[in-house]
Amino acid sequence: MNRRLRWPLALLVAVPALLAAPGCGSGDPSPPPEVRDGRPDRGATLIARYGCGSCHTIPGIDRANGLVGPPLTRFGSRSYIAGELVNNADNLQHWIADPQAVEPGTAMPDLGVSAIDARDIAAYLYTLD
Repeated sequence: MNRRLRWPLALLVAVPALLAAPGCGSGDPSPPPEVRDGRPDRGATLIARYGCGSCHTIPGIDRANGLVGPPLTRFGSRSYIAGELVNNADNLQHWIADPQAVEPGTAMPDLGVSAIDARDIAAYLYTLD
């Protein structure tokens, strides 16, 4: 086959495969499901109580303007949690309650967040679209 024709043909074959591969823009475009039985209002109070804003910028939380961890703006629209987990309610609650189990050595501290508190904090974070 002529070399001039090989490049466009290879591109036609490769582009659809690349678009279907996992990556930043792929996956289900819908936002994560809400946390069942979660109380976002209580979650906002808990975020302040646990001091999450000392490391993160979190909309709607007074004095939550930390720069250590990533800003949590538009959290409900994100695809991944900590670059490790698919953003869904179960994974988020696990990350909040036991971040070291998900990513040993992460800067995210284990704050002793209970399962119920993690559920409500997650419910609040999913309101941030």
